[in-house]
Amino acid sequence: MFRLDSRPTACSTTITIAAATLLGLGVVMVFSASASLTAPAITERPLQNSSVRQAAYTFVAMVALLMVGLCPYESWRIRGKSLVQPSIFLLLLTIGLLAVVLVPGIGEERNGARRWLSLGPMAMGLGFQPSEVAKLALTVFLAAFCSHWGERMRRFWTGFLPAIVILGIVVGLVGVEDFGTGALLALVGGCVLLGAGARIWHLMLAALPAVGGLVYLIILKPYRLERLVSFLNPEADPQGAGYHQIQSLLTIVSGGWWGRGLGAGIQKYGYLPEGRTDFIFALICEELGIIGGGAVITLFGVLLWQGKRAMDSSTTEFGRLLALGASLTISLQAAMNVAVVTVSIPTKGISLPLVSAGGTGVIFFSILVGLLVNVARARTPATEGDGRCGLSNSRSGTASSEASSQETGVLPLMPSNVRPA
Repeated sequence: MFRLDSRPTACSTTITIAAATLLGLGVVMVFSASASLTAPAITERPLQNSSVRQAAYTFVAMVALLMVGLCPYESWRIRGKSLVQPSIFLLLLTIGLLAVVLVPGIGEERNGARRWLSLGPMAMGLGFQPSEVAKLALTVFLAAFCSHWGERMRRFWTGFLPAIVILGIVVGLVGVEDFGTGALLALVGGCVLLGAGARIWHLMLAALPAVGGLVYLIILKPYRLERLVSFLNPEADPQGAGYHQIQSLLTIVSGGWWGRGLGAGIQKYGYLPEGRTDFIFALICEELGIIGGGAVITLFGVLLWQGKRAMDSSTTEFGRLLALGASLTISLQAAMNVAVVTVSIPTKGISLPLVSAGGTGVIFFSILVGLLVNVARARTPATEGDGRCGLSNSRSGTASSEASSQETGVLPLMPSNVRPA
């Protein structure tokens, strides 16, 4: 056992800067996308203005990112013979919320899907999506569970099966009303289990019922089949099922390489639905051009790359799996959103992380980034002078000290808590 020391590194700083840039861009683009020729001025009712509230959510998200980045991630680890298990409590709370939101009269239905739980009076319009909480809860729990079980994850009945059952429960509850997020959680969960040492043939065996479940979820909602058919041929119904996809492509193309200019977009004036949320990337391309859209993709690529560096240099198995899950959740959702906007995959309601409007998504994705920052900052006191991301393996450090002692003929210093035999 050793105590982790949290110090800023090039990796943690890069992650923070990239995330803060995306958050800032999100506020600017939500203000631009919310422009209307008929809506009242922002100064009339600022507290109920969606753009002002998005700015407030982003401020809270940035504070949460910094605070989580400073708090030791080891506090989420599963502790043997202890009643205090934060990761398990968070998972159970999330499963409860996912079940409650499906109850008619409790869960709020918006845009044909019951995904919201209201907070406070209806006039305030405050609420959150439990599916966003599930992304954080499942990432933390799987990392804690797999690191606690260790080599047992290679056993089917006592290691792999309990983890895949829990993953299936969460994916099923989310996928009933949010197929895109359910597919994302299934993919991220499978990758974390694989990274924890689960056997490939175990995952292949679990994939058979998983595929059947995903097919059932597609058939469960008729509009999902309609989206699949319209994806294959959007021009067949340009004013109906294919309208969204065609307008998204027109929005991207109309910006050209350099864009129309910030705030000068046209498609946001009633032509492109969900421009503030799921299709904000199309508006970015219209106003900032292909160059601006490419810069956004590059920022997500930086987060993925730095997440890999944090994972590779982590001193604990829990930190390694936590960085893997957080990096994949952010980058895969970003890839799915860009693929939907560019009509590379069928339309599904999934936002662009840290950028799209929505308080729940912005805050909980920022918490995931904060965990990633914390893993990147964690290092042992023996490497305090090392400015690289994380620290090198302690075994390699021991080996190098032994090699140097053999060359110089001087014995290395013993730790203070070890007495010579």
